[in-house]
Amino acid sequence: MTDPAPDEAAPAASPNPPPPAFPSNPVAKLPIKMLSDRILVRIGGPEGERRSTGGILIPATAQMGKRLAWAEVVAVGQNVRNMEPGDQVLFNPEDRYEVEVRGEDFVILRERDVHAVAAKRLEEGSTGLYL
Repeated sequence: MTDPAPDEAAPAASPNPPPPAFPSNPVAKLPIKMLSDRILVRIGGPEGERRSTGGILIPATAQMGKRLAWAEVVAVGQNVRNMEPGDQVLFNPEDRYEVEVRGEDFVILRERDVHAVAAKRLEEGSTGLYL
């Protein structure tokens, strides 16, 4: 038998196989469940210009001290005791993990990172600050 000509040689095997094909968004059609003490929240409104109660426009570039932010609870893990979906929570925006789910931005928090909860269900038999 004769060896194949150099032009007819079999292609060399690649040392690095191609990565497996994943869809562009692997969770696009899967249900999502928060685990443990994690909370998924949606921050309301863009983080841009704001107006003070006196009507003064505060630009987005203005330096602010540590300022807490409010967000709406979307989902909670099975070990979360003090909040439910639909509640408003107060948290430090510097201590957060951001995630995009189905084209929308959310923040993941731990229950211990939440400073306050505001909800209609808390009205009965509780004392606290009314906002």
